Amino acid sequence: MSNTLEQQITEYHLWRDQLAGAIGEYRDWLDSTGAADALVDLRLFDMTESVRNDRLVLAFVAEFARGKTETINALFFSDFKQRLLPCDAGRTTMCPTEIFWDPNEEPYIKLLPIETRKNDDSLVLLKKTPNAWSRVRLDVNSGTAMKEALNVLVEQKKVPLEEARKLGLWNDEDISMVQSLKTSGMVDVPVWRHAMINYPHPLLKSGLVILDTPGLNTLGTEPELTINIIPNAHAVVFLLATDTGVTKSDMEIWTSFIRGRASRKLAVLNKIDMLWDDLKTEDEIQAAIQMQVATTARQLSLPAADVFAISAQKALLAKVRGDAALLKRSGIEKVETVLASGVVATKHEILRNTIVIDVGNMVKGSRKAIQGRITGTRAQLQELASLRGKNRETIQGLLSKVAEDRKIYEESVRTFTRGNQKIAQLGEALMQQLSVQHLDQILENSRKAIGDSWTTHGLNLGMRGLVKQINEMAERISQQGLEIKEIGDELYKLFHLKHGFEERVPPTLDMTPLVQSMTALLKTTDEFCNDPVNVMTEKHFLIRKFFFSLVAQARNQFEITQHDTNIWLKGLLAPLKLQINDHKAQLDKRTESLMKIHENMETLQQNITEVESRYAQLQSEGAQLDQILLKLVKISQQAAHKKPQAGTATSE
Repeated sequence: MSNTLEQQITEYHLWRDQLAGAIGEYRDWLDSTGAADALVDLRLFDMTESVRNDRLVLAFVAEFARGKTETINALFFSDFKQRLLPCDAGRTTMCPTEIFWDPNEEPYIKLLPIETRKNDDSLVLLKKTPNAWSRVRLDVNSGTAMKEALNVLVEQKKVPLEEARKLGLWNDEDISMVQSLKTSGMVDVPVWRHAMINYPHPLLKSGLVILDTPGLNTLGTEPELTINIIPNAHAVVFLLATDTGVTKSDMEIWTSFIRGRASRKLAVLNKIDMLWDDLKTEDEIQAAIQMQVATTARQLSLPAADVFAISAQKALLAKVRGDAALLKRSGIEKVETVLASGVVATKHEILRNTIVIDVGNMVKGSRKAIQGRITGTRAQLQELASLRGKNRETIQGLLSKVAEDRKIYEESVRTFTRGNQKIAQLGEALMQQLSVQHLDQILENSRKAIGDSWTTHGLNLGMRGLVKQINEMAERISQQGLEIKEIGDELYKLFHLKHGFEERVPPTLDMTPLVQSMTALLKTTDEFCNDPVNVMTEKHFLIRKFFFSLVAQARNQFEITQHDTNIWLKGLLAPLKLQINDHKAQLDKRTESLMKIHENMETLQQNITEVESRYAQLQSEGAQLDQILLKLVKISQQAAHKKPQAGTATSE
């Protein structure tokens, strides 16, 4: 493993722990100061879990026999001093494989039987259904035992043609399938549909997830891979062979499944050792390699800086033997460097632009609230100090003023209560539109529009109806959100003008992500329906699979929107409620203090001492928040320094 990639992922893991620690300190501060709120605490808990469980997903995609699995072995598993994942001649991984580490489970391989393709359950749902999987325990202390166990990934079995059709795996254009049927009357199919490997490798412990995907046939028959799993990877490494360059099937994979769907991508030309000709000079060899790189970059419309030439086999050999010269010549260190400088840095940037900024804003909000209390307590101190040597009539005058302030305040609170109730009513009507029942009805309407024939025309019609209904719903919700926000605006303005509260403008409910995701699904549908490649399998089977994969994506985005909208509703008046509670507490303390002094002038100094103590406590709490903010600033600056370099891991 290159020090560059290993170091970057390790540093990212440590940085992530620092961020989770800062969030934990803020939660503790809220709890210790009595400022904890159930909604805020839940939100911070979700953020902490999100940070701690954050993963960096690298997807490796290639047609068969491009050396993809060997590249994964060379990049990540050379510490076994042998091949970990099976990639011997004729033994290619047959099912998509996810490799990760979950410390809550023992090492294992979980395997999803190919027969699950006969139902409409998504992979996301099946991952939550333990009984659907076969499970094999891994002995991580034995490289030989690991290798034997992992051989299940290449298992195949023979089934009758009709069974292959039911599984959606028969392909008239697959020469090996046709030949197998002619010679044996049976068709070779994978035993497993999907594999998940839980393995305690140091990089996997740091949150790295490796996705190994088989070739064109598998990509074409598992729409969920291309609609959901691959596009959500943080980078896609596309493997090609140096000797063949970009073949027709390579280009089909690139244009159909990667080019417009993967956000960051690298192309890797493998097997450059085939060009290591002893009868040529090193300069001649390098010129031939660079020509192939330039040609590949042009064919894939990628910058040349994002195309790499390597020998995965020689890289693995070099790492096993400790041969630095061979490792350098293999070219794999350049791939490791760009993954470190581009992809890992992108993860820093993503968390910085979401979690770090969100938590920072919450801490700043708490700091403003504390400052408000400090200001109010200081005013109370000044008021008490001014009473030294004064008579009861003066104190009575102050009590009368406090009573008048309370009367105005209580009138404002009644207005707030009415507004809050109105927002609750409108919010309930709004959330009903985002209910699971409403979504199920929309999805059922879409399913009915397709009919039972499962044609591309029906699919397009059904998806357009689905997108239209959801976009219309998003527009209605946006309008209702504006009505709710207007009520909130008036309440914030009222307390700012009458009571000097901080002037705030609550955020607008943003339904853009939902609309954009639906538009993207429609674009994916159009591409699918216009692509002749989908006829390579039983068409009605593939269309049905494609539809339910789209539905799974739509449901996921719907749930995210529901969650975000609920957070928006509950948080709309949260800062104002906090200020109202603080203001009431200040009024109560002020009234109580003045009444004690009015009854007994000798308690003045005692009250001053109590308020001074409270003032010192508030200053201490403010200083603690300042330290948390300082940590967040440093964390943010560290992420900024990791900003992705231009020309690495192309983003479109």
